[in-house]
Amino acid sequence: MNLNNTLHPSKPGTEELVPSRYAVQVGEIEVLVISDGVLPLPTEMLGHNADPAARAAWLGDMFLPADAFDWSLNVALVRSGDQTILIDAGLGLDPNLNLPRAGQLVKRLDSAGIDLASVTDLVLTHLHMDHIGGLLVEGVKDRLRPDLRIHVAAAEVKFWESPDFTHVHMPQGFPDALRATAKRFIEEYRSHLRQFDDRYEVAPGVVVHRTGGHTPGHSIVRLASGGEGLTFAGDAIFAVGFDHPDWYNGFEHDPEEAARVRVRLLTELAATGEQLVATHLPFPSVGRVAVDGDAFRWVPVFWDY
Repeated sequence: MNLNNTLHPSKPGTEELVPSRYAVQVGEIEVLVISDGVLPLPTEMLGHNADPAARAAWLGDMFLPADAFDWSLNVALVRSGDQTILIDAGLGLDPNLNLPRAGQLVKRLDSAGIDLASVTDLVLTHLHMDHIGGLLVEGVKDRLRPDLRIHVAAAEVKFWESPDFTHVHMPQGFPDALRATAKRFIEEYRSHLRQFDDRYEVAPGVVVHRTGGHTPGHSIVRLASGGEGLTFAGDAIFAVGFDHPDWYNGFEHDPEEAARVRVRLLTELAATGEQLVATHLPFPSVGRVAVDGDAFRWVPVFWDY
């Protein structure tokens, strides 16, 4: 399967007036960034340790609303050799949370002519519901290949046996939903899990690294081929994190460590010049990082038509 061919769907799909997939080439590795939709959340979650006036000033400078705005939800489909790897699986459908504009992944894979049975491997950056919920949608498991390998850090699976929500800052209902979704996912897919400690090569040039911070087993995926590189950073980086890497995100279970991970990763990306994709940066979230004084600057790519 050539991911470039997905620009011309092989079967009719729902017509949408927004872009939902974007192809990138990393040496010999093909990448397709796919939008799972958007997740409206309170702006306080962008930096709950920040001075409210400073947070409001940043939102104003970015022409963003003061109370809540839409966080993008991005996943990636990667083709390396004879393996097709899905990085994260989107939110799925949780009627209790009333998030109708998220959970679009399966529909958008179908519209791109991508058969779920072609996915040989799934890498999960962590087990928050907006990264695993797509696998819990009714009928999805039946469409997956029986030998699907799901790669996740052992520390992440261990954490969700008795998760600690002491340091998060989430809207009401989210902790219970996160806890229940992770438990259900582990129960349903335990036989598919391939757990690793700190680093694992999933396919040629596709390596997953545990970073911790956001969750104990949070991981990033680094692609390298032909002298080019791209990092899928999961939830290590949010839009505000370039200007204010020390601000705590409401979903971080260890916000102090998450901030250290963020600074370290942004520093590395600025030094290497490799491309960055992250779950909650505006779609397609493909860009690079530059150092800007004591902080960083996000440099989005010019779209390649």
